[in-house]
Amino acid sequence: MADTIRLTTSQAIVKYLIAQKSVQIDGTVAPLFGGVFGIFGHGNVTSLGHALERAKGELPTFRGQAEQGMALAGVAYAKAKRRRQIMVATSSVGPGATNMVTAAGVAHSNRLPLLLIAGDTFTSRLPDPVLQQVEHFGDPTQTVNDSFRAVTRYWDRITKPEQLTSSLPHAIQTMLDPADCGPAFIGLPQDVGAEAWDFPVSFFDERVHDIARPRPDRAQLGVAIKALSAAKKPMIIAGGGVHYSLAEAELAAFASKHNIPVVETVAGKACLEWDHPNYGGPVGVTGGTSANALAGEADVVLAVGTRLLDFTTGSWTIFKNPDVKIIGLNAARFDATKHHSMALVADAREGLAELSAGLGDYAADDDWSTTMANEVAQHNAYIDKIASKESTSESGLPTYAQVVGAIDRLADENTFALAAAGGFPGEVNNGWRAKTLNSFDCEYGFSCMGYETSGGWGASMALPHKDVVVFCGDGSYMMLNSDIYSSVLHGHKMIVIVCDNGGFAVINRLQTNMGGEPFNNLIKDNPTVTNPVAVDYAAHARAVGANGETVESIDELEAAFLRAKEANVTTIIHLVTDAYSWTEGGSFWEVGVPEVSDLAGVAEAKAEMVAGKADQRIG
Repeated sequence: MADTIRLTTSQAIVKYLIAQKSVQIDGTVAPLFGGVFGIFGHGNVTSLGHALERAKGELPTFRGQAEQGMALAGVAYAKAKRRRQIMVATSSVGPGATNMVTAAGVAHSNRLPLLLIAGDTFTSRLPDPVLQQVEHFGDPTQTVNDSFRAVTRYWDRITKPEQLTSSLPHAIQTMLDPADCGPAFIGLPQDVGAEAWDFPVSFFDERVHDIARPRPDRAQLGVAIKALSAAKKPMIIAGGGVHYSLAEAELAAFASKHNIPVVETVAGKACLEWDHPNYGGPVGVTGGTSANALAGEADVVLAVGTRLLDFTTGSWTIFKNPDVKIIGLNAARFDATKHHSMALVADAREGLAELSAGLGDYAADDDWSTTMANEVAQHNAYIDKIASKESTSESGLPTYAQVVGAIDRLADENTFALAAAGGFPGEVNNGWRAKTLNSFDCEYGFSCMGYETSGGWGASMALPHKDVVVFCGDGSYMMLNSDIYSSVLHGHKMIVIVCDNGGFAVINRLQTNMGGEPFNNLIKDNPTVTNPVAVDYAAHARAVGANGETVESIDELEAAFLRAKEANVTTIIHLVTDAYSWTEGGSFWEVGVPEVSDLAGVAEAKAEMVAGKADQRIG
């Protein structure tokens, strides 16, 4: 029939993805899917791989080195594009698929879109068990791909080609929904991927998607206005949802008009420039003294676009005013109602606009903004001191704070900073001073070690005119570094600062702070290590085609960074840093401390933990 086209399931997937377009930040229209990260195997090479090859001019395929890494690059790409463009990651069945589960968890916890397409076993079951198939004796329908159910917003296994006409639109709408945004998974059995069907031609019509902007319910809006208009010490917590809603200008206008301090979560950092008069600093466990002091006094907290992670709320202890009210302005009802918050379910930009209109001329007292300014000044003075070129560590080695400070001083409007997990979230959250909006990505929703270099590759792909600077510890680098090679292969330059402190130093800090003996975190503290070889990170970089330098001082780091900016290829800059010096100023954080131990320090830490929980908000 003229109104149908005969395609394999794999061909139809590729053709449908190409037909999807989206409205970008600047109002232009671009492909919704920026490309495919692919590692081919027997589950996806002969059918999906063939379809991608035939469409390589319209939907480019980028070759990753490890499935987890390429999917993490897709997460960073979506974040840099502020959820307006999405990457696909495809693998074979078996270990290729399960390698992507961690990346799916990163996307899910950070509310970021990522389309995962993994090969699957034969629906006919005639060749079973096939290579890499994990058999479940009591449930032959179950495969390793079922493990994605826990870490995706949308999950489907295609068993007939015609199911695509329902499944693909639902997957895309899930990834674009501001409330339900997250990764989508499609399982593609080997025989189904090759099977053909007469698809309606109209199924492949071009469609332009725009992100929905739900407006607030009038009743919820009225409650929020009443609470805020009575506030003496209001505070705004800005989360990642501000970025995804493109609400930065509205946030700044709201804060200025109503004279309200704004503190930022890790995901919300760079919603305001660091020197904005209403900027109160980073909040929570990885935050600073200024924001946490403000949170302790606030009587009304407007939480905008944040899921209120324990690191943001200090395990729900930073709100010390017993009468504090929290307004949850969020597109997701689940996040808007956390801990008995007054829900204001709406798009961040539109919600702020309508809330501001309802507040009229309301503004907090100048005494409150003066308090904020004094707290911020003290915090900035502290950061200036620990980030200076003169080391404050007992060892005399450079500290993480100095490294961040050095690069921050050299940063300009084209610098994009990226970090994840380990010790860097607390350091960059405090020491990186955002000079431009949307210039920062620290993956801390899933706190995924290894995100750094893969995420740097994805961010560089999304932001080709930016200097993507990756802050990475030696532990994360050793865990996953293969996408340095990917960045070289594809010409996506990044600058990676590798701080070598001899292992997993920040978790060693937690271990000893909770009364434990240092064990298994720093390499030197593991008695089974018999040959503690120092890694030559610069040589490794050069071995995969990148530039590599080892430096010993902050002056040398600055000079190397300037050289890296001028280079046309990825550069790794390595330096040994102190393992025991960290930025202070964070809040209480609840962790499990043993109730019984023969170490006196553990008992003391347990008592302090119990005392700290006295400020914990219940509900």
